[in-house]
Amino acid sequence: MDNNTVNQAGALDNAPVPRSVTQTKMDKRALAARSVSPSQKYSIADRLEEHAKKNGAAPFLVYQDQRFSYSEVNVQASKFAKALQARGLMEGDVCAMAMENRPEFFFTWFGLTKLGVVVAFINSQVQGNALEHAINTSGADVVIVGEECAARFIETPALANKKLWLVADTELTEKPVLPSWIDNTFDADVAAQNGDSCLLARGATDGETPTLLIFTSGTTGLPKAAIYSHMRWLTSGDVMVETVSATPDDIFYCCLPLYHGAAATSVTSTALAAGASIVIRRKFSVSNFWSDIEKYHITVCQYIGEICRYLLNYAEATGHKPKDHQLRCMLGAGLTETSWRRWIEYFGDMDILEGWGSTEANTNLLNVDNHIGSCGRVPRWDRTNFRLVKFDTETEMHSKDENGHYILCQPGEVGEGLGMIINHPDFGGGRFEGYTSKEGTEQKILRNVFQENDAYWRSGDLLRYDDNGYFYFVDRIGDTYRWKSENVSSQEVANALAEYEGAELINVYGVQVPEHEGRAGMAAIVMQEGCQFDPAAFYALTTAKVPNYAAPQFVRVSKAADMTSTYKLRKVDLQKQGYDPVACNEPIYVRNDKLCAYQPYSESVLHAVGFLPFAHTKEK
Repeated sequence: MDNNTVNQAGALDNAPVPRSVTQTKMDKRALAARSVSPSQKYSIADRLEEHAKKNGAAPFLVYQDQRFSYSEVNVQASKFAKALQARGLMEGDVCAMAMENRPEFFFTWFGLTKLGVVVAFINSQVQGNALEHAINTSGADVVIVGEECAARFIETPALANKKLWLVADTELTEKPVLPSWIDNTFDADVAAQNGDSCLLARGATDGETPTLLIFTSGTTGLPKAAIYSHMRWLTSGDVMVETVSATPDDIFYCCLPLYHGAAATSVTSTALAAGASIVIRRKFSVSNFWSDIEKYHITVCQYIGEICRYLLNYAEATGHKPKDHQLRCMLGAGLTETSWRRWIEYFGDMDILEGWGSTEANTNLLNVDNHIGSCGRVPRWDRTNFRLVKFDTETEMHSKDENGHYILCQPGEVGEGLGMIINHPDFGGGRFEGYTSKEGTEQKILRNVFQENDAYWRSGDLLRYDDNGYFYFVDRIGDTYRWKSENVSSQEVANALAEYEGAELINVYGVQVPEHEGRAGMAAIVMQEGCQFDPAAFYALTTAKVPNYAAPQFVRVSKAADMTSTYKLRKVDLQKQGYDPVACNEPIYVRNDKLCAYQPYSESVLHAVGFLPFAHTKEK
């Protein structure tokens, strides 16, 4: 058996270099990608400085009417680095930064990287306990604060013991009144530096040195800080350049927040590896998306499924169709099969690279051949460290064989995605770099999975695949619930009902019902502006699209979605509130199959369908 074969337990013998997905297109190109080794003295700053030296005049950042070449970005980053160094920051320190999408975000980030400082990206939308938690979790004593975020720090006085250095925002119309514990002299220090290129001390920095702390979305609780090494960040860009055939002529669109992995890693690392340009939008805008695509001649864009839905709804509502765009490739996750087909029909043919992974993942899937609805394909299991193992959603336990080892899924079976952890001194593929929390890191590792002493990163995601090796995301573990002795995927139900006319989005989750086993389905529906919820039409759709046991037993008509700032749906609070009319304080409807209708909530309706009031209501 050679080192590229898979034994019957599903583990990789002798740990060959893993590549996430190896479809034909990837096989032809991925071998050409550069690979940064763990011990190599090469960093993000080295890559920026190389481009500034070789292709300095090439455009790198475009923001509104401002354009910055690679050389100009490098000069600005050097000025920031000198000012930061003069204030005492040095290699190995951790510095947090909270800033919206604008050129200064990149200047600050790359300036810190030139020093070998670990950079923690902080959500620019949080304050109070969540903000305090993020700063403390990162271990940073210094925070670079964009003036647009200053109010959130002012409202979090517990951070007054940190060093908070302000970066002015010239677009801000109302300037905050700063307390004495926020230092507003940093800009002057930067301006005082000369623009000469600088080679600052980062002698201990190599490929496996941490460079970024990027927080998870926090859909199930407080976010955790995932560690990114230079090697991992750079290699992801190298591979994606080959995958999307990126060249210096490409123009990437950055409309998602830079503090999150999608924009900070996928967009920026790929554009930097290719020597391409990035057009920065401060915040995603439905109404300006296509005008930006046309104005700046965007060729590659990062997406999240929800923003595609917004764009489709807006285009259909306004009748606006882009007349002349050059968008050739979309990279992202969460695009449903229905939205995918609508997108192509409405906006024209283009490559859509739907993927699966996460901020901290040591493996991933990527659909490189436009197979609608799929998040990737594995044609050869001996070329990937990804595995899918059986998982019982009722007991929330993995299935095991007589030897206590995990069982691989067969086509059509739903299981949890895992990534074999490989720690090899010569290459970085397969490493799980974890979180700043050792406890949090250990909770994501399964041991003795297929053989003694192996280790796998667990995703917490349920997937399935077909006979051709195409994978499909099913749900998050915990979001799949059991009702009437049947397993129900909240994601699959939401996808099936996504075409409900007038709906902006539908969030499906399971709620407890007193004296009933399992959890009943509930849908929180946000209607488009000017549209009203039609109970009869929704009942008819559920009857046509999903089995009776999977149809939502309750509907909550919400004013707004409970989402993270990166457009991921939260369900925790919704599940706690259940169908309690006091906790919800929004219209609730109850499914009555006898009348073939959804009826407005009342205790008499509940009793008519065999339900009791929600437990929270009874306690009150």
